[in-house]
Amino acid sequence: MKRLVLAIETSCDETATAVVSVDMEILSNVVLSQIPIHSKYGGVVPEIASRNHIKVIDQVVQKALDDAKVLMSDISAVAATTHPGLPGAVLIGRIFGEALALRNNVPFISINHIHGHIASVPLSMGESELEKHIALVISGGHTSLYKVAKSGKVVLLEQTLDDAIGEAFDKVARVLGLSYPGGPEIEKQANKWIGNDELIKFVAKPNYQIQGFSYSGLKTAVLNYVNKIKMKGEEINLPHLAASFQYEAISQLVFKVNRILKSTKVKTLCVSGGVSANEYLRKTLTEECSKLGVKVSFPHKSLCGDNAAMIAAASILELK
Repeated sequence: MKRLVLAIETSCDETATAVVSVDMEILSNVVLSQIPIHSKYGGVVPEIASRNHIKVIDQVVQKALDDAKVLMSDISAVAATTHPGLPGAVLIGRIFGEALALRNNVPFISINHIHGHIASVPLSMGESELEKHIALVISGGHTSLYKVAKSGKVVLLEQTLDDAIGEAFDKVARVLGLSYPGGPEIEKQANKWIGNDELIKFVAKPNYQIQGFSYSGLKTAVLNYVNKIKMKGEEINLPHLAASFQYEAISQLVFKVNRILKSTKVKTLCVSGGVSANEYLRKTLTEECSKLGVKVSFPHKSLCGDNAAMIAAASILELK
């Protein structure tokens, strides 16, 4: 039997568990999403998320074991997200994981949620070793750039000053009457735009030179634009607006990544987090990195959002 890690991820609104071998083979990866529960609120309600984790966590853990066709006695270690995240939600996964490890006399490994996203790229490639790289983590709660050493040491370079990019996508989608989560809905609408008009410039002169990411201004500018259109009694061209917002939101990422890659001279970029599933982002960053002679990698789309397989992967890299 291979050495196996059982991992738990409950940092937000997904109750997730997975079984992964130390050579990065995913035996199971179960994600129970609460999107249907929170969609009517337009975003995650922390207390509701916590209560739903409590209801299902034991069942989700058992399903991960069943899908992997293993018993708890076959598990060599238990890992769980312990930070950052919604405090109540994180607490449930951590306590359940610690109790499970204690009961079965195996080590418990505390994992930083961000390190999980970073580990999703080598996991997707089946690699159990890290290479020196710049990591861009982009999701509903995070927009950050890190320098990652071969040893696994992670150094924060830049992070969001206000709204994360995924949060901005969600809020703009809500303004436009699109469903939650907003990222995929904005992308769908943007893909429908085939006009020849110039993209809308929501912010006349975006200040990308500041240290850190900022999406609050862009979000507010879109809201003001929508309100002006409505006050005039005009119809909103949804695909045009979505394409314009998507372009401006991702342009900031491209600018920051370009600057960091040039200043650090690191030749590998790994992009992870829920927003890394966006096809326009993947295409744009791939083209930009090609110009710089930089290798860029993304996780499998099934590993972009919050999941427990990435938490297992992070624990394996940490142990090694």
